[in-house]
Amino acid sequence: MRIRPTLKSFGLAVFLLGTATAVAQIDGTRGVAPIDSASSYEVAGIAVDVAAKTPDAARLGGWRLAQRKAWVQLSRRLGGGGAMLSDGALDGIVSGIVVEHEEIGPNRYIAKLGVLFDRARAGSILGIPAYADRSSPMLVIPVLWSGGVGQVFEQQTEWQQAWARFRTGGSAIDYVRPSGTGPDSLLLTVGQTGRPDRAWWRTIIDQYGATDILIPTVRLYRQWPGGPVIGVFQARFGPDNRVLGQFTLRVGNSAGVPQLLDTGVKRLDDLYQGGLRSGALRPDASLLPLPSPTATPTEDSVASDDQTLAQIVGDTGTTGQGIPVTIQFDTPGAAAVSTTEGVLRAIPGVRSAATVSLALGGVSVLRVVYDGDPGSLKSALEVRGYQVLGEGQSLRIRRAPSLLPPGLPADGAPAG
Repeated sequence: MRIRPTLKSFGLAVFLLGTATAVAQIDGTRGVAPIDSASSYEVAGIAVDVAAKTPDAARLGGWRLAQRKAWVQLSRRLGGGGAMLSDGALDGIVSGIVVEHEEIGPNRYIAKLGVLFDRARAGSILGIPAYADRSSPMLVIPVLWSGGVGQVFEQQTEWQQAWARFRTGGSAIDYVRPSGTGPDSLLLTVGQTGRPDRAWWRTIIDQYGATDILIPTVRLYRQWPGGPVIGVFQARFGPDNRVLGQFTLRVGNSAGVPQLLDTGVKRLDDLYQGGLRSGALRPDASLLPLPSPTATPTEDSVASDDQTLAQIVGDTGTTGQGIPVTIQFDTPGAAAVSTTEGVLRAIPGVRSAATVSLALGGVSVLRVVYDGDPGSLKSALEVRGYQVLGEGQSLRIRRAPSLLPPGLPADGAPAG
């Protein structure tokens, strides 16, 4: 007996195949959560070599020495002159030690360390604003080309992991780094980086609370299996995928690829910061929100794209787009999302409030752009009945429980 397929059964098979493909694209464990370092200054690559009676004493001495060296470098970098502080004062402003490499002996400690300083406390000592001017939020789409195939978030890549490891606290660029989970693999693809359609780009960057796009790209060339690896890095940006600069790095074998990519991320950050200072990296005027269709422009109100950009960017290359603040909040249902966003948007000084990570029944994440000190935003949330945990640009909010008057039972019945 021979079965002849009908057009209906063929269409059903195509539908099921398409559904399975879509589910496969958003399923799996491809996400890499980026390190949140927006509230810290980082000084990396501090070499120490300390001898002591015990390994623990040598290690503690090495960390103390790294704090002193890092503070001098940070102070000079930020225009503070490099004045030394006491170990007690440094303990109060150091928020973490990053171990890049260490060797511990019976009475000796040799290491290369990184030191993280609290941005608010270090800024107050150096006499600089805790939240210096940064770029407007830039959505990062890291593209890896290897073996002739381009990837972004279709699966976990070493390039995505390198960008997730990068500490952005000391950069003038406000990076918006997607984790690669949920719809990220559908929206942010290699094909999307080649589409100049502004309307679709506006829809995407609004989902992530950004104003423009950065496309850091690397092409890996392996000379032979297990042999040298060459990486060609390009700093690309904007909906037209323009090239800001490029360079080439090389390692002796595949084991050095993570270090190659980490170095490439830092150098790309330098290129993007240089482009911001020179004015080459400027928000694309075509990605700005469209004017209201009901408004009738007059001769005095019509301005060119360059004039609009000059008002937003200014002569220094920095933007006046406010300070980005990340807020975690409980979302037992879909109504909690719109309610919380509405409360935040009603606060004076809030430019935008968008949910960038949704977890119904759990904790979701909002990205808020605020004109002013985040401490004022915290106070405004507390006035509106929220319990606010955290400081600076990372907050956690909960609805404060309502307190019942004395003698009133929890069920509201009058006390007998």
